[in-house]
Amino acid sequence: MHGSGWWAYISHDEKADKPQISKELLWRVWDFAQPYRLQVILMFVTILLITGTTLLTPLLIRELIDVAIPNGDLRLVTLLAGGMVLIPLVNGAIGVWQRHLNSQIGEGVIYDLRRSLYEHMQKMSLRFFTKTRTGELMSRLNNDVVGAQSAISGTIVTIVSNIVSLVGTLAILIALEWRLTLLGLIIVPLFVLPARRVGRILRDLRRQSMVINAEMNSTMNETLNVSGVLLVKLFGRQSREVNRFSTDAAEVRDIGIRSAVIGRWFFVMLSVIGAVGTAVVYWVGGFLAVQDAFTVGTIVAFGSYLTQLYGPLMSLTNAPVEFAQSMVSFERVFEALDIPVEIEEKEDAVHLEHVDGQLIFENVDFDYEPEENQPAGLEEVERFSWRGSGVRLKRGKEKDGESGEEITRAQTHRLALEGISFSINPGELVALVGPSGAGKTTTTYMIPRLYDPTNGRILLDGHDLKNLTLDSLAESIGMVTQESYLFYDTIRANLLYARPNATEDEMIAAAKAANIHDFIAELPDQYDTVVGERGYRLSGGERQRIAIARVILKDPQILVLDEATSHLDSLSEALIQDALQKVMKDRSSLVIAHRLSTILAADKILVMQNGRLVEQGTHDELLALDGLYRDLYETQFKGELAPV
Repeated sequence: MHGSGWWAYISHDEKADKPQISKELLWRVWDFAQPYRLQVILMFVTILLITGTTLLTPLLIRELIDVAIPNGDLRLVTLLAGGMVLIPLVNGAIGVWQRHLNSQIGEGVIYDLRRSLYEHMQKMSLRFFTKTRTGELMSRLNNDVVGAQSAISGTIVTIVSNIVSLVGTLAILIALEWRLTLLGLIIVPLFVLPARRVGRILRDLRRQSMVINAEMNSTMNETLNVSGVLLVKLFGRQSREVNRFSTDAAEVRDIGIRSAVIGRWFFVMLSVIGAVGTAVVYWVGGFLAVQDAFTVGTIVAFGSYLTQLYGPLMSLTNAPVEFAQSMVSFERVFEALDIPVEIEEKEDAVHLEHVDGQLIFENVDFDYEPEENQPAGLEEVERFSWRGSGVRLKRGKEKDGESGEEITRAQTHRLALEGISFSINPGELVALVGPSGAGKTTTTYMIPRLYDPTNGRILLDGHDLKNLTLDSLAESIGMVTQESYLFYDTIRANLLYARPNATEDEMIAAAKAANIHDFIAELPDQYDTVVGERGYRLSGGERQRIAIARVILKDPQILVLDEATSHLDSLSEALIQDALQKVMKDRSSLVIAHRLSTILAADKILVMQNGRLVEQGTHDELLALDGLYRDLYETQFKGELAPV
């Protein structure tokens, strides 16, 4: 390494923040270890046993050199040699038990962390996932959780072991020769001073490494799934994506090299300091041995203990470094765990046993931008502050480039929905029409509480949706979205996802109603056919019909169809429409309609534009208004009446 060596690496991070490990963070870490406190206690017992037996070996060596060999006592020589063999055997057996306990604690904590984090992510609103890359979430669930596990099962155990070993060794050294012990301890400050500086640097490098690894994971996740690969190939951007990934991977490589070099230089410094201390003690001890103030066995034992002293001392000097680095993983996990849940169920929420299906929107506004204290996604969350301030956001107020005045959100964009009011009576079919970007899909997302209104409220059978249990909504609402998502599983598993306890006959009946049974029956494995990643082994229309069959099997009281027939050919659509007419009977249905047949069958038509409900009524009433609906009818729908 050229230049000023490792100090060049150190000076590069001079501006980094100092490690802050608060009591609150430590107590929270302990909360996750609490269920395993018995294993923790037993593991500490094994540490004491291993340390105690290890400290016996130098005493056996002293006895061998000073007593057994000079006296020619072969029996004692044999016993001492046997003891030297027995000690590592006993330590090995105890070490296996310790490893078992350690694994129970570490793997248990990693399970609890992963489950808590995954459960919390399941509670997050749709807004959170639209603002967060999947790769970043995967990094938190994998890399960061594993790092947190190593803190408990590795770093903390090592620190405790070294402390016990250090105390025991120091006690024996003082008993052997307190003056030499003091001489050996003179160099201790030389261990501590560089460690404090390097500890901060390595900790910050660890956090940077996690951020960069998350970025690389996101790149892989975006470009190595079916949709991403398809887009890359269609636009011939393989080289661009390879270069982008190479850039991320290079950053991971470079920061890994910096961490390794700094850590190695630090270790070299500590080793040299330790060697100097050992040499000085041996020199003085040898001088005393020549003067008959020391026996040879004592000086050999003292040297062995001194090595055992400097080993833990070097490790403990670096312990704040390793501990602070491991705490970074907990910080990143807790950052995600402490993001407030936006769509939250009230403690006294009402569970509706029976749903009639009356839906009322009352002056509903919605803004895709979250509230000032609500993070939209992981990329907006800074490092968690453990001083009671909660999650801090990177997002701030915008400023006008010329005047420097603050610009509010209302001045920079319009609401996605504004003043939406309408009602759907039980059994009614309501069609939602409007140009692209009018807010139709957003409106449908409000019904199952994928989003909550910014202002106004939505009522189901007279109950505000916010006062109902989420299970009530999930059970009573069936939705087919624009993009039909299927799991990488069998067709059977994807259909039964709607109602796991459905019978075979009910599943087949739903598939027949969606006009997909005959297609499935012709497949080699029929309902046990694996659909592939996101269902890409099927055509768009086939995926859509399976999605419709899934909703039919669910048998909800409220149907929300977001362009549900957009991927179907005319024949399939006609069959589906006939099935849906039967399914929608006696159910409240809101359909984003792009077919005239659906619009004409509707009891009411809602016309949206720029997030507002501009017209509503029947087909004939809206034509008579000579407004936006008539324009849409003339340009989009009327052609369906023309002869083929």
